[in-house]
Amino acid sequence: MKKFLGEFKEFIMRGNVLEMAIAFIISTAFNKIVTSLVNDVLMPVITLLTGKIDFTNLFIAMDGNSYATLEAAKESTSVLAYGSFIQTIIEFLIIAFSVFVVVKTMNSFHKPEPVEEAPATKVCPYCKSEVPIDAVKCAHCTSDLPQE
Repeated sequence: MKKFLGEFKEFIMRGNVLEMAIAFIISTAFNKIVTSLVNDVLMPVITLLTGKIDFTNLFIAMDGNSYATLEAAKESTSVLAYGSFIQTIIEFLIIAFSVFVVVKTMNSFHKPEPVEEAPATKVCPYCKSEVPIDAVKCAHCTSDLPQE
């Protein structure tokens, strides 16, 4: 049992697990921010632009009756709440765009180190002409080239 607990402690203390836990906590808080942005800022603007359509009250009651609100319909029957689905899609697009912006910004801070390419040519020690790196004979003076 002690060995098992030791392995578990080692697993938990790995960087990957800690990073995932921190990412989960931050994403939970970020989700609340985005939900508030969608519900409290964007949806009212979209509602005005679409002729005061309230997406949260767009639904189809499965019993065929009309109800004033989504809550009233849910109390009486099953409901296909497609307005909530539209709102969730908008939230997803905002979250995806936000993650894209954050990743793009973080990537701009980490510029990759330039990789030096191996030389493609070498100089013939006899005639000083450039020849391909893997050449065994100089194309200009026909000398045998030393292999490196």
